[in-house]
Amino acid sequence: MSEAIPVISEEVPATPPSTAALKWIVSVIAIAMSLFHMYVAGFGPPEAMVFRGVHLLFALTLVFLLYPLKPGAGMGWRALDMVLLVGSWAFILHIFFNYEYVTYRTIYIDDMTTLDMFYAAVSLLIVLEATRRVLGWALPITALVFIAYTVVLTNVKLPILMEQMYLSLEGIFGPTLGVSASYVMLFVLFGAFMERSGTGRLFMDFALAITGHTAGGPGKVSVVSSSLFGTVSGSAVANVMVDGPITIPLMKKTGFHPPFAAAVEAVASTGGQIMPPVMGAAAFVMAEFLAVSYFQVTLWAAIPAILYYVAVFFSVHFRAKRTGLLGVPRTELPHLGTVMRERGHLFTPILLVFVGLVAGYSAPLCALAGTLACLPMALLKKLTRADITWRSVVEALEDGARNTLLVAMACACAGIVIGCVTLTGVGISFTQVVVGLARQLLPLALMLTAVAGIVLGMGMPTTPAYIVMVSLLVPALVKLGAIAPAAHMFAFYFAILSAITPPVALAVFAAASLGKTDLWKSGWEAVRIGAAGFIVPFMFVYEPALLMIGDWQVVASSFLTATTGTILLAASLQGYLLRPALMWQRVVLFVAAICLIKPGWITDLIGIALLAVVFASQYFFRIGGTGGRERAS
Repeated sequence: MSEAIPVISEEVPATPPSTAALKWIVSVIAIAMSLFHMYVAGFGPPEAMVFRGVHLLFALTLVFLLYPLKPGAGMGWRALDMVLLVGSWAFILHIFFNYEYVTYRTIYIDDMTTLDMFYAAVSLLIVLEATRRVLGWALPITALVFIAYTVVLTNVKLPILMEQMYLSLEGIFGPTLGVSASYVMLFVLFGAFMERSGTGRLFMDFALAITGHTAGGPGKVSVVSSSLFGTVSGSAVANVMVDGPITIPLMKKTGFHPPFAAAVEAVASTGGQIMPPVMGAAAFVMAEFLAVSYFQVTLWAAIPAILYYVAVFFSVHFRAKRTGLLGVPRTELPHLGTVMRERGHLFTPILLVFVGLVAGYSAPLCALAGTLACLPMALLKKLTRADITWRSVVEALEDGARNTLLVAMACACAGIVIGCVTLTGVGISFTQVVVGLARQLLPLALMLTAVAGIVLGMGMPTTPAYIVMVSLLVPALVKLGAIAPAAHMFAFYFAILSAITPPVALAVFAAASLGKTDLWKSGWEAVRIGAAGFIVPFMFVYEPALLMIGDWQVVASSFLTATTGTILLAASLQGYLLRPALMWQRVVLFVAAICLIKPGWITDLIGIALLAVVFASQYFFRIGGTGGRERAS
């Protein structure tokens, strides 16, 4: 990843264990963590405090083993890590050993003991430090600001705050940590098993077979393969690092300008967090907050996700047509029939998860079923079982646990923020401020929320950024007339879009480093390619049909017109429809796109009329510019 990424917003890389013994210990703990969660998914979880405590205990243990305070330093620094590790076990085991006391005490009425206060302070310090090691400073600083506000500027006494954070299910062990334990761990594990079973190769070959030969084929391969990989991975940067080493050089080789190639991969990979059936971790948090099934959230996300990828796909198509870029010769590409015959069975685990969710089974159980199906599916045929060994199972179990650490610590630390908001009522005050600033105007409140989401997302992962927005901003949107699902999806989208929005755009930085190109040029290209992602959320707030809410006839017509509008938006921003577009044609196409994306028959008719003007000018009167091939470097 590029050195230009500020540490405050960067996921900190883990340090490999320094000795064989430590490596063995880490492996055993990671495997135990994965097996524990698989058992819970199959046979049911223990009580909430116990389940979340065990999840956090596994996570903290791995964090302090894999993320030393000073990598490569002497035994003195490692001793400090061990002290923190012992402290982690101590404050959680204190709850377990005194579980009956913790369960039956009357919160806020029974006094905390001196030992309770001590372990409460230890829990806060350790969770903040572990989060800092994994995610950098942004989220811990945010939590500290909320703690300081609670203690200094409100009437909440310190013992009450400590009780909320440590001995209740509204602080560190709150619902966000529950989401990490119940949902995220299983789906991350599912992704790890999918990767080890060779599904990544299937995604790439499938994308090459269906789009590689078309105009700008390598760019479309990036879009298709990244969207497929996004179904099993909720991390934009992870998607970039898996697909990018193949797709970005291929795009550059066939003539795409390097910043555009990096931007395509970044935008396509970022969409993985909104792509059902397996979305980003914040989607599970949304289901918890709205008290709906995870499948319901995937239904809400389906049309916006399709519109997002339609925009990216046609951005690549129109740029390729405008600049005269061709696809890869068919003789150099895999044949679709061959791909499906040899590797198509590897799609089965994803289909199993999807069918299970549709049938009404719990999301963790569906993820478990998909996970258990991965390696047996790979073993069905000689070609796909060639690289499958017992080591593949062990590595998948290890990867599942390690890849969960970021979300687990983000959720634990976000629980501190939520605990402060719940205790002080600052969310209500903030809602009043936002409503006042917006002057009772929903569009202005949406703009404030969008900017806040992008800014928060620059400093922390999607999940905590979304949680902070739900605590402080979403209630204002609901108060001003937005329905709750639309308000939550709006916040979710803009927390995600920070990954492609300069100045801090992690997915773009990762792609630009792979493409060896300019960060800022790639960033602005990403904003242009992903423009639909910035516009569609405003539209579904005003017309929930884009979230599949309402009569199916309205949903279907809204989807068709919005899809057409999204294609026209790409045409406008890339300067091509049937031929290179003049400036006035691009402006008309942009207005037509907005009219069509916005549901409503009047705006649809205006959009169609404007499209007819540009179409006629280019098709019948041949009005337009001439294309030219871009330089590849």
